[in-house]
Amino acid sequence: MTPMKWFFSFLKKYRGMIVLGLFLTVLITALNIVNPYISGIIVDNVIRDGHYNILLPAVGCMLAVVVVRGIMRFFYQFVFETASQGILYDMRDAVYRKLLQEDFHFYNKKRTGDLMSRQTGDMDAIRHFVAYVIYFTCENVLMFIFALTMVFTVNVKLALCMLVVLPFTAFTTFRQAKAVKPAFQRNRDCFSSLNAFVQENVSGNRVVRAFSKEDFEIQKFNKENDAYRNAQVAASGVWMRFVPIFEVLAHALNIILMVYGGYMVIEGEISLGGLVTVNGYLWMLNNPLRMAGWLVNDIGNFITSVEKIYATYSEEPHVRTPQKGISTKLQGDVEFRNVSYRADDEDIVMDINFKVKAGQTVGIIGSTGSGKSTIMNLLCRFYDTTSGQVLVDGTDVRDMDLYNLRDNIGMAMQDVFLFSDTIEGNIAYGRPDCPFEEVKKAAIMADANHFIMAMPDGYDTIVGERGVGLSGGQKQRISLARALIKDPAILILDDTTSAVDMETESYIQKQLKTIEKDCTIFIIAYRISSIKDADLILVMDKGHIIEHGTHDELVARGGYYAAAFRNQYGEIPEEILQKGGR
Repeated sequence: MTPMKWFFSFLKKYRGMIVLGLFLTVLITALNIVNPYISGIIVDNVIRDGHYNILLPAVGCMLAVVVVRGIMRFFYQFVFETASQGILYDMRDAVYRKLLQEDFHFYNKKRTGDLMSRQTGDMDAIRHFVAYVIYFTCENVLMFIFALTMVFTVNVKLALCMLVVLPFTAFTTFRQAKAVKPAFQRNRDCFSSLNAFVQENVSGNRVVRAFSKEDFEIQKFNKENDAYRNAQVAASGVWMRFVPIFEVLAHALNIILMVYGGYMVIEGEISLGGLVTVNGYLWMLNNPLRMAGWLVNDIGNFITSVEKIYATYSEEPHVRTPQKGISTKLQGDVEFRNVSYRADDEDIVMDINFKVKAGQTVGIIGSTGSGKSTIMNLLCRFYDTTSGQVLVDGTDVRDMDLYNLRDNIGMAMQDVFLFSDTIEGNIAYGRPDCPFEEVKKAAIMADANHFIMAMPDGYDTIVGERGVGLSGGQKQRISLARALIKDPAILILDDTTSAVDMETESYIQKQLKTIEKDCTIFIIAYRISSIKDADLILVMDKGHIIEHGTHDELVARGGYYAAAFRNQYGEIPEEILQKGGR
């Protein structure tokens, strides 16, 4: 599907309104030819020939035309505006839904500011086209055709003389249309870049202040701002080069009428009333020529915006739910069978094998960048494996309904994101209809209830964007409560307690053991204390599982895990070594 076909698919729903608006446009444009025609009759029949009895009916007819045109103009502008808002609503909804379906691959390479510019500036260019440019283009084209036709009825030689400007107008329009598209593409790219830069710096304002980099960021902003200004000036320069040409062509019609039309009146080839009639139609010939440059400019802006939005919309996600995906309540058995994942020509994890029964707890530890979070992303099917299988309850996750799979998984992510909502709304995000008692129970398990109740509005406290106003530990505990309230079959805690003290971590570990149902728990951590009681501990390094076993077994083995234990706790007690050796 081409970008324009995609746009017209939205236009179809409102084609009745568009047709009605265009029909009213034709009627209004046709009414424009009435008053100049009557003006010519008044000059010839009333002023010259003295038929004063037709003056009042002629003036009354002219007033009626003005009133009818005013009423109809209101209705057709209302019709086009309503259609434009409807198309904009449907298109923005479709694009937003598509954005929600995109996977991590998409968002890894897209900037938030770019996506926002598609939903704002580019969408508004489309609304402007539907609301104004469609009927304005139609009106001006019809105006020129109707006026020229009426001039032919008055005098063919004068009309043919006026047609001299048409080839120049067509050539200039073609040149402008060819030049304006790349200029607007550059303009929209610079606008997206500026929008992305501002969004990034507003989100990261605390980092900017912490490093006293305000002047540095201002310089970067000025560079982006200058690029956008230059692109705007360049785009404006395109039509600025051509608009004067259209103005000259429009005024050329005045000269032709005054010189050649006056000569024809003197020679008796046309009456004075006929000249007045043609002069009345002159603005209908001039105006389309003057507006041609502006309309070409707006149409070029519209086409560029449609192409930009469609380029984003048409990107298909790498991870998609199968048409007949398996949808069922999961038990929590998990198996990784010869799993490898490669991205951007780099091996992230390789030959991962392990098996976990429902209800067991798995700890994952390893160096930064060793692939710990990637394993969990493959389990949630945020990415698909390059080779091997990830099985849940004996079924490959690629054969499962994607939304059902994730609905059965609770995840407290490493990068905590909280919405600008109440604390209760953030905790209940996965189950917005759950009773308050369950929200509070999840908060107690996450050791969050006490600091929530200490806030002025308790659970009704509004947290700022991304959790501004809360400490790192508080955000982590709210994130944990949000994962727990889903009552999931599989619970993933990705470095969830790194920002809390040891006492709080110990409390959370005890609470996790009280989960009533058999919930398979994966804990990614750097602290030995977070995973030492796990049924299985996986030690990762450079994308491989280099050790696996229980805490005592791994400590006694004297490898990576034992070294990490020494770094955090000092020497290994003799009884642990003896226990691990048996």
